[in-house]
Amino acid sequence: MSAAIGLDGFLEPLSRCLDAESARRVVALQVASPVQERIDALAARANDGALSDGERSEYEALIGAADFISVLKLKARRHLDSKIQ
Repeated sequence: MSAAIGLDGFLEPLSRCLDAESARRVVALQVASPVQERIDALAARANDGALSDGERSEYEALIGAADFISVLKLKARRHLDSKIQ
């Protein structure tokens, strides 16, 4: 099973727990500026091949969290769309 399929299956039941207001709040969720700045700095260092082991672990964790949130936002949008129809 791919990670994307596993994540999708993990988040599908969670998305069904959202009421309309919660789903709208998830869709509107934005990364805080300091966190985005850190991601950008780590990405630049990664592109230069200059990440330490600790930075690589941090970067991978942040990217994993961003992927998780992106899939949850997609599920929340679909949930809202299904309520409109």
